[in-house]
Amino acid sequence: MSGTRLDVAKVRADFPILQQEVRGRPLVYLDSAASAQKPQAVIDAISHFYTHDNANVHRGVHFLSERSTAAFEAAREKVARFLHAKDSKEIVFVRGTTEAINLVVSSFGRKNIGAGDEVLITGLEHHANIVPWQMLCEQVGAKLNSIPVDAHGDLALERLDELLTPRTRILAVTHVSNALGTVVPVKELIRRAHAKGIPVLVDGAQAVTHFPVDVVDLDCDFYAFSGHKLFGPMGIGVLYGKKDRLESMPPYQGGGDMILSVTLEKTIYNRVPYRFEAGTPDVAGAVGLGAAIDYLRQVGQEAIAAHDRELLAYAEETLGRVPGLRILGQGRERSGLVSFVMEDIHPHDIGTILDREGVAVRTGHHCAQPLMQCFGVAATVRASMALYNMREDVDALVRGLHKVREVFG
Repeated sequence: MSGTRLDVAKVRADFPILQQEVRGRPLVYLDSAASAQKPQAVIDAISHFYTHDNANVHRGVHFLSERSTAAFEAAREKVARFLHAKDSKEIVFVRGTTEAINLVVSSFGRKNIGAGDEVLITGLEHHANIVPWQMLCEQVGAKLNSIPVDAHGDLALERLDELLTPRTRILAVTHVSNALGTVVPVKELIRRAHAKGIPVLVDGAQAVTHFPVDVVDLDCDFYAFSGHKLFGPMGIGVLYGKKDRLESMPPYQGGGDMILSVTLEKTIYNRVPYRFEAGTPDVAGAVGLGAAIDYLRQVGQEAIAAHDRELLAYAEETLGRVPGLRILGQGRERSGLVSFVMEDIHPHDIGTILDREGVAVRTGHHCAQPLMQCFGVAATVRASMALYNMREDVDALVRGLHKVREVFG
């Protein structure tokens, strides 16, 4: 299945949840940007871990603990290879993208950002890459700046050099917008930021699902993503950090397994990545994430990327013919989703009627309210696609939208 053409029918058969009906109609799942569905291989891997290997990691000398630890660290190795990281020690397991960003804010940020300093983000960001930086800036007296978004949904890169000032301590940028699908030229941003000695964090939650990511080639300092958007379980995520960056950062949380020794007078912290993994980790989640990565490699990431491009083009063309529908964001490069509004019909009403037709989409501000304000809307309808979607899903969406027009006259 790893050729240039994706066998979508075969892929769909691997996802048991897609075989059901919703409200008497076949399920059409177009909400993968919120959370992707899980292949049977991931479900089986989690079940096998709890059935055969369950024990706490790193601390026990008994057989199950050793096997659980081996499974946990094998998952870390898989993530490192998936991102093309130089060393598995650059992979920190967290609960998701949000916690990964908060870790960088709390550890790197509190050490390196102070009064009068600046943090640079973009107008495309998810709230998870806005709010933590706002909180830090308010606490230490720093300033939060933003790269504007143009009418097409692209970043106004002509403003970048002026916004990367001598006081900028970090650039935090999404790889793919969760609200518009805009693919940000992060490699260029990283190059230009590094030319001024500024480190870069990339929110990759919406990117890793759709195309290969090479953190060494990008040269980013930090890269974050969530397992549940990558066909893995909820509650597990990854922070990649260059080893020297991580080694220079203080722990994010205190407790078990992030220490080497503790006395009442002093604690000696563990080496990376363990100093950032306090407490019992989500071992089953890591195992499930590793299984999801194995599955994606089996299917073929290049084939997935080609399928994504083809399906997105079909969706844009087909939706563009729906009377009164306006697609938001027509950036130079896009991936994975279409965000739109329909005349005076509220997105929540559209989503409700589509649900009656068995079509699952996301409606609302998509945790990107500043971006919604940029386009002069409060909310949109977002149809997000994955490797298991096909043209027939888009056709079902369009039929549902015609039903919406019938209801609202």
